[in-house]
Amino acid sequence: MVKVEIDSGVCGHKATVRAMGGEAYTVRIEVDSTCPHVQNMAAGLGEVNALREIGLRDGLPWVLRTAYEHCAHAACPVPSGLIKAIEVAAGLALPRDVSMRITRDE
Repeated sequence: MVKVEIDSGVCGHKATVRAMGGEAYTVRIEVDSTCPHVQNMAAGLGEVNALREIGLRDGLPWVLRTAYEHCAHAACPVPSGLIKAIEVAAGLALPRDVSMRITRDE
C-alpha cells in the first residue's frame, strides 16, 4: 500500500490517499479528505488502470476528468497526489516526495 498525505495550502484542507496495487496495473484508491469537493471526486474513483492514469497521450486520465467535474480550484494538488500514488502503487515509479515552495518577491 502507498500512502500520500497532501496539505492543500491556504484553503486549509488536507487529504490522505491510500493506493493498493493489484494485477495488470490495477490500483484501488481510497481518499480521506476534509474538502467536500475532494470527497465527491474520490467517490467516483475506486479502481483505476495505472497505465491509463499516468499518461496524457490517450486523452485525459480518469482522475483528472473526475477532478474537472468536482474540484472547485484548478491549482488543487490532490489530483496530482492521486496520480503519484497510483504510479507508485503500480510499481511504475519510486516513492519519492515532491514539493512546491511558493514565495513572493517584493
